[in-house]
Amino acid sequence: MIRVFNTLSGKKEGLKKPKGKQLKLFVCGPTVYDYPHIGNARTYIAFDAFVRYLRSQKIKVFYLQNITDIDDKIITKAREEKTTPAAIAKKYEKIYHQNEKSLNICSVSKYARATAHIPQIIKQIKTLIKKGHAYKIEGDGYYFDLAAFPEYGKLSKRTSLQAEDAVSRIDENIRKRNKGDFALWKLVRFEATNYLSKSTNSTNKFKIINGEPAWWTPLGWGRPGWHIEDTAITEHYFGPQYDLHGGAVDLKFPHHEAEIAQQESASGKKPLVKLWMHTGFLLINGKKMSKSLGNFVSITEFLKNYPGEVLQLLVLNHHYRSPVDYTDETAKQSQSALKSMQEFIWKLNLPAGSGLKDLPKLLLNTKKIYGNSLADDFNTPEALATLFSLKHNLEKQAWNLTASQAKQIQRFLINSLSALGLNLKNLPKIPAKIGQMAQKRELCRINKQFIQSDALRNEIEKLGYIIEDTPAGPLVIKK
Repeated sequence: MIRVFNTLSGKKEGLKKPKGKQLKLFVCGPTVYDYPHIGNARTYIAFDAFVRYLRSQKIKVFYLQNITDIDDKIITKAREEKTTPAAIAKKYEKIYHQNEKSLNICSVSKYARATAHIPQIIKQIKTLIKKGHAYKIEGDGYYFDLAAFPEYGKLSKRTSLQAEDAVSRIDENIRKRNKGDFALWKLVRFEATNYLSKSTNSTNKFKIINGEPAWWTPLGWGRPGWHIEDTAITEHYFGPQYDLHGGAVDLKFPHHEAEIAQQESASGKKPLVKLWMHTGFLLINGKKMSKSLGNFVSITEFLKNYPGEVLQLLVLNHHYRSPVDYTDETAKQSQSALKSMQEFIWKLNLPAGSGLKDLPKLLLNTKKIYGNSLADDFNTPEALATLFSLKHNLEKQAWNLTASQAKQIQRFLINSLSALGLNLKNLPKIPAKIGQMAQKRELCRINKQFIQSDALRNEIEKLGYIIEDTPAGPLVIKK
């Protein structure tokens, strides 16, 4: 059975395969106002790998991710760049998806923009008002009343009194009932009175009022708070309860606490989610990576120096709940390990020896450790370690493998890495011209015509290929 650590209960729990149904997973997506950094990527890589693993175990997963495309940060960025909030959101959402593609993140089933779900947001707020969990502050907006939800803090083990620790500038108001109360719907401030009348626009249309996007609703002209979009979206696609919720550990409080309070208050059903999974921080030189601290490396910047697989391996070499301390040295180590594994997979095309008698036992043991590691709270570092251990154990004696044994190991490594999103492939086809030159060079080398052999090697390298001489013959690799 697959077991994961449930943040809510504080212990590992079994993840049951839904009978004939899809497992429903929601992960908090990006606020699209700037370039995503590799700290953001840590969470998305981890959950992409987790979903791939579940699907490799024949578990159907509906993976839902929201896109926060309306937010104060987006409005501020639009003012800085002298454009519209919608243009900013569109620009950075496109960059986010481009980054995902470069990092081979492709397991999300549905992306849901906040602005495409205004009717669902309004519906949930109206339910909270009707049930006495929300109230209005004239001229400001609608707020969730923490006093009406005594269980607030059960995920992070914090109390409602501690909620003031996370009060943001945009949620501050001396007229709130409780300091930690958070905004559900923010009324837009304006001077013109004509906007106060009912509009013929539906709730998926908006106007720009004083530089801010605003939607006409029965609650008035305004826009959603941050927390409400997630539960309105998940209720729309999953209903009031679902299987798994994921996100970075810094969202646990207050964001995920707010989600629990909103949805459980609106529906009256508990728990909102069966299992909560949180990824640890990505640190840079020992400190949390953050845009506000200015010590972040954007994904775009990282990809200028390394292929996406390097960041994937760096992330997966750490347990998803543990912190990752990023340095240039750790990136280079991941790149070296990746190169070593890829070249070993390519070399497995060459062996044609008499065979290794103990290979079946070694391979069976490796498969067992690999499978058990992933089933035990998705322990990717342990699973990867056993794959690299197999490579290390076979490297010196690989040439004794039969062609069939070599292919068996090659398939196992490629499939096992692919199940985590690391797409290392078999040796690409070499152009006929390069192959012929390599054969000619090998004949020269056998006949000890080293000047001609070296000249051919140099010519092959100028054409973008390198030759590695092995006990089983030359291996030609594209640079």
